[in-house]
Amino acid sequence: MQFFQNLKIDLIGKRNIAYVVSGVLILIGLISLVIQGGPRYGIDFTGGTSLHLAFEKSISAEQIRESLTDIGLADAEIKQMGTAEENEIMIRVEQQHEGAETAGLVETELGNDLSDNPYEIISVQEVGPKIGGELRRAAIMAVLISLLGILIYISWRFEFKFAVGAVAALFHDVLITLGIFSLLNLEISLAVVAAFLTIVGYSLNDTIVVYDRIRENMKTLRRETFPNLVNISLNQTISRTVITSVTTLFVLLVLFLFGGQVIHDFSFAMIVGVVIGTYSSIFVASPIVLEWELRSDPKKRSGRKSR
Repeated sequence: MQFFQNLKIDLIGKRNIAYVVSGVLILIGLISLVIQGGPRYGIDFTGGTSLHLAFEKSISAEQIRESLTDIGLADAEIKQMGTAEENEIMIRVEQQHEGAETAGLVETELGNDLSDNPYEIISVQEVGPKIGGELRRAAIMAVLISLLGILIYISWRFEFKFAVGAVAALFHDVLITLGIFSLLNLEISLAVVAAFLTIVGYSLNDTIVVYDRIRENMKTLRRETFPNLVNISLNQTISRTVITSVTTLFVLLVLFLFGGQVIHDFSFAMIVGVVIGTYSSIFVASPIVLEWELRSDPKKRSGRKSR
């Protein structure tokens, strides 16, 4: 299915504008990260206590927060679990006291303040600061190792310059998504790290489709200059890129709006990642390959026909 046929948009001609847009977005994100002292890690990485409670009657997050304010836990993360009728609440408290003491404080305070609305404890989980630190290092290593694997694979499948373009685009996507999370003061949890890795996979898929078309056209369009060849390849694949991205966004929007607060940050990260990944597969990955090619062969920079 193709909605756009025989397109002749000068996408490559607009790459300098895209470089400026990407640079500004990354810079804003980095400034925000510096001002805020780095990403805002959740208790998965910093350590803390997580309580999953099922109340007998309906209860709001505001009622629970008001109760926890009395014991100095007003900043606790409170999420509605399941459907509204199930009255299940997740309370996540950063490491402040010994884990058992924190859970005990919360249970006692809620029992006193909400005595007319009894609750059942479904689960209590505690993450120590040491385990949290190990998880943080493991998450960073997972992202870096995946990028190294991608660099090796695309170098083997295509050429090294294609691998550099793909990895640069993936760094671009993750940095911008991380910056948006910092600007909105959203928490980086294990689910969000999973979203980042999914973004890497999604963006890479789009990029490889374009690379495949460039490689095919290098064999059949030998009289075209390399910039024209890349531009033709982008126009030939843009229909597939747009259809894939829009349909994926429909699913993610449904998850974001109706999936509940547990996957709210995950689905938001994925929405941002799909939009940025689509943009980078057109305006970052292939243009970097083009810049590499032009700099390695001055004849192509002067516009002479190649091959």
